[in-house]
This record gives sequence, C-alpha cells and structure tokens, in this order.
Amino acid sequence: MRKQIGPRVAMVSAVVALVVGGVGLIAMLMLNAFVLDEYDAYGEVPVPGSTSLHLPAGEMTVSFHTMVTGSPSSGFPIPDLKFSITPQQGGAKPEVTESVGGTTTVNSDTHVQVWLVQVPQDGTYDIVTDGNVNGYISPRLAFGHGSSYGWLTWLFGGILALGVVELIVALFWSARSAKAATPLLPDEAVHLDEPAFSSGSGFTPTDQGVRLEQLRQLAALRDSGALTEAEFENEKRRILDS
Repeated sequence: MRKQIGPRVAMVSAVVALVVGGVGLIAMLMLNAFVLDEYDAYGEVPVPGSTSLHLPAGEMTVSFHTMVTGSPSSGFPIPDLKFSITPQQGGAKPEVTESVGGTTTVNSDTHVQVWLVQVPQDGTYDIVTDGNVNGYISPRLAFGHGSSYGWLTWLFGGILALGVVELIVALFWSARSAKAATPLLPDEAVHLDEPAFSSGSGFTPTDQGVRLEQLRQLAALRDSGALTEAEFENEKRRILDS
C-alpha cells in the first residue's frame, strides 16, 4: 500500500497541472485576442487619409480595421494597403516589416494585423495611408500594440506541457509499482515451517538444502511485496538459527 502512495500523488499532481495549464492557456488566448489586445492604443487613420500621432519608442502593430456584415474567417481578404510614417522632428525613420496576424471580429467589428513597426524614438509622426478599399465599410489603419500579458500564455503552456510529462512518468511509475506489489497466487504460496520440495525422486534433502530452499522462497515473498524488509530479516534469522 505504501508503495502506491508515490504514484498516486504524482498522478494527482499531473492531473492538476493539466487542468490548470489547459484552462489557463485557453482563457489567456481568448483574453489576449478579444479583451487585452490594444491594437488601436495610439490612434487610427482613415484609408485613404493622413494625420499625426504620438508614438512611443519600441515595437508597434499596424492593423487593418473595418466593419463587416457577416462573420469572416481567418481567410479575411486584406486589401492592397500602403502607408508612410515620417518623424516630425527628423531623424531615423521607423522600420516597417510585414507581419500578417489572425483575424479578430467582435460585433461585426473586424481587425487584422498587417505590419510590425520598430519606432526608434518617442515623438510625433506624420502618417499617410492609401489603398484599394472599395467595398469596405469605414476602412482605417489602427496603430497600437499587443497584449501586455502575452507571457502568461507561455506560462500556462509550460504548465500544460509539464503536466503531460508528469502524467507519463506517473503512469510508468504506477505500472512498475503495481507489478512489484503483485501478491503470490494461492498455489504459489509456501509455508515457511514446511519446506517445499518435489517427492518425485527418492532424494532426501539435507538440513542445509532445506534452509536454502526456505531462504529462496522467503526472498521471493519479500520481492513480491508480501513481506516487509523487517519481516524478511526476522524469518531469515529464525531459519538460520534453527
């Protein structure tokens, strides 16, 4: 019984990790997509159009933002778009990299990330947008950033992966413990007071042979878990002293 405590604790721990990691991962993916994503934190510019926005230094996302009448899938068509971004104070221009993300739609309001921009310094930037947006409702480019809690997604993903590994280890451990603790069948049991030997031959075992046979059977009982180590030592001492 005591040998089964470890595997059971490991199994419970693995299940808890799987539940916490799975639920947390799904929750963070949904929150990051629909609640915590600040894709328009710095402002929006109509397409076509122009304006000036104050942008902080660092990474910024540029998303196409529009209204839809249905529920678009991940294959939402992005129109031909272009924009320019120029610092009013002069200096290095931001570095723009195409990086198309997933489509997010809430109450017919749809946005999809199109670019990542590395802003070299905090300041005001002149932004000009253009594109072939015929057929789109209120098209505009939104400037912002992703969720500040993206690291939680990795944390819960790690917990989920740890739970999977722990579950595999617990299953192997439990199987090995169950195999080691399997008791002998009734017809395999041996009474220590009555040495077991075959009567098929006329050979009569000596006292030393009887003791060796008893010790062998005693060791088998210990290895199967039927005897504790203390019980094994007591019986062994009794046999050797007899």
